[in-house]
Amino acid sequence: MSEKSEIEKLLIEGAKSEGSEISDSELKLIDKVIQDYAPEIAYLYQFREDESEEQQIKTGRLHENRILGIILKFYLEGKKKITTGEVEEEYKRYFKEIARSTISTYLNMLKNESTLYKERDGRVVYYIFYEDPPIGIKPFWFTRIFCIVPAYFDRAIIFSKLYINAKKYVQQYNSIYGDGNKELIFRNFKFITGLIVLNIFKNRSSKCVLCQFSKREVYNKLEELIGVAVKDRSDVLPEELLEDVIKKYSEIPMFDGIDIKREEIENDITREILRCAEIYKKDLDFQIMVSIRRKDLRLKQKLALEDQEIDSI
Repeated sequence: MSEKSEIEKLLIEGAKSEGSEISDSELKLIDKVIQDYAPEIAYLYQFREDESEEQQIKTGRLHENRILGIILKFYLEGKKKITTGEVEEEYKRYFKEIARSTISTYLNMLKNESTLYKERDGRVVYYIFYEDPPIGIKPFWFTRIFCIVPAYFDRAIIFSKLYINAKKYVQQYNSIYGDGNKELIFRNFKFITGLIVLNIFKNRSSKCVLCQFSKREVYNKLEELIGVAVKDRSDVLPEELLEDVIKKYSEIPMFDGIDIKREEIENDITREILRCAEIYKKDLDFQIMVSIRRKDLRLKQKLALEDQEIDSI
C-alpha cells in the first residue's frame, strides 16, 4: 500500500475515534452538517493531533500556543477579557484536558512575558492581550504564536447553525422580499452555507500544516482531501460568488476574511447568502447536479479504502 493510502487510513482511524467522543453540543452541530453535506469527509474534517503532544516534547510551548489560540477565538467574538475558567472550558472542548492549575501557570507565564496582562474586578482576574493580534501576517509566523483551531471551529459553528436553521431564514427572507421559490432558495442557501463550512476546514488544515507542533504529512493529506470536497462543489460556480462570499466568510480576519460580529449573523450575513441563493440559482443548479455525482463517487472510494482496512486486519 502506498504511503499516501497509509496516511489516509491513519486519518480515518484517528478521526473516527475522535468523532465517537464528540459530546459538545455545538461541535455536534458541525458534525451533523458535514455528515449531511459532505459525508465523504465525515470524521476526517475534525482531525486534531499534534506530534509534540504524542512524543511529549515542547509541551510547554504547545500549551501556550493553544491557550493564546483560545484567547484569540474570544477576541474575534469581541470578548477581550478572559478568565482562567473560560480558558479551561474551551481547552477541554478542543484538546486533551489539562489541569486548571496548569492553565493558570501558563497564563501567568504569558503575563510575565508581556504577551498578556491582568485586570482585576473584585475577586475575578481577567487576562487580556497586551497587543492586538496581528492582521496580514504570513500564516507560518502566525501559527508560531497562535493555535488557529478554536477560531476556525468557532467560525464553522456559526455557519453550521445557519445551515441547520435554513428553513427559518428562507421564510423570513420571503416574508420581506416576496414569495420566491422557497424550495429552490432553501436548497441553494444550504449548499452555500455548507460550502462555507467545508472551506473553513480547508483553510484550517492549510494553517495546521504550517504549525511547528503538527503531524505535517497528515495535515497535508487532510488539506488535500478537504480540498477535493471543496472543488467538487465549487469548480463551476461564478468567481464573484466564490471570492465575495465563500472565501470571505470562510476565512478569519487575520488572513483577509470578514470580521463577523454576532449581531450581524442573523441579518446581514443570512441576507447576503439568501440573495446569492436567488441570483445565482442557475449556476448553483448546475453545480449541485455535478457535485451529487461526484459525492457518490467519493463515497464509493472511501468505502473501498475502509474495506481494505478491514481486510488487512
